[in-house]
Amino acid sequence: MQAIMETSFDAVYLITVITLGILMIRRSRGTKQYLLFGVMAVTLGAGDAFHLVPRAVALCTTGLDQYTAVLGIGKFITSITMTIFYILLYYVWRLRYRITGHMALTVSVYALALLRIILCLFPQNGWTSADAPLSWGIGRNIPFALMGLLIIVLFYRSAGAHNDRPFRLMWLTIVLSFAFYIPVVLFADTVPAVGMLMIPKTCAYVWTVLIGYIDMNRHLKGVDTI
Repeated sequence: MQAIMETSFDAVYLITVITLGILMIRRSRGTKQYLLFGVMAVTLGAGDAFHLVPRAVALCTTGLDQYTAVLGIGKFITSITMTIFYILLYYVWRLRYRITGHMALTVSVYALALLRIILCLFPQNGWTSADAPLSWGIGRNIPFALMGLLIIVLFYRSAGAHNDRPFRLMWLTIVLSFAFYIPVVLFADTVPAVGMLMIPKTCAYVWTVLIGYIDMNRHLKGVDTI
């Protein structure tokens, strides 16, 4: 039952975000904000596929224990692509609200992203091990969480200042994604049921993509979106 339900959910998720991303890229019509949002959505889906597809295969065949190394490598790739996802989202913010300058802010985003990626590259993470150390899992997620917090603050303040109704809840989608993700990092190894929080976390990311897609369609119809 778990194999059927989880695989079906993941398939719908991956198809949805990648399809919406491709549609946004094709229909952006030179609007950089929506083109970038589309690339961001495809990056999200393609990156998650490296972990979710092997997981689906494992669940439907011999079990997760037989795919530890493959799942670990997929998790590593997903960690990198999620970092890129937030860099792209930062630039969506800059384009949408016509932000110029703020070099220190941009440097901060890249510094956190680089630190996150460097931490992910250390062999001490034990990506292919069945007993990966929790301390490294926490450590590599600290700069990632700080990136997320920064993006949350930026969208919250800018959407309010510009009375941007289509993006008024963008900050909340990111808050929810981290609220569901952090307990998984901390407790999933000792309390496997906590892993179920990845479902609402995934839904939060779909909501993020839908906000951009719906806004693009309004823009194409000539509706003022900001």
